[in-house]
Amino acid sequence: MIINVKRVYAEPARSDGMRILIDRLWPRGCTKEAAALDLWAKDIAPSTDLRKWFHADTAQWPEFTKRYKAELKANQPALDDLIAQIKATRKKTVTLLFASKDESLNHAHILRDRITKSL
Repeated sequence: MIINVKRVYAEPARSDGMRILIDRLWPRGCTKEAAALDLWAKDIAPSTDLRKWFHADTAQWPEFTKRYKAELKANQPALDDLIAQIKATRKKTVTLLFASKDESLNHAHILRDRITKSL
């Protein structure tokens, strides 16, 4: 199975497969139709405090990664549920959607790596 990451604001494509929004907040200015979601997994997004802390200083990426991984570990039931839903899909591709402007330093990459290890 292929797990991709993509900004939710990018045009949906058939090649996206199962589209999962992984942000806690709904993306500004994005309609549900435009998002074309199969699932909104807000429970596995970084906590509000962690998100705000990192947004204030993206130079803290290594520490953010460490803290988000700890949050995922503490929230194992929600992560297990998401992984089960991904395994149950008949689609060969899953796209994790995020709203961050920074396409490389965001939680989607951390989550993709964690999910990939479990598949």
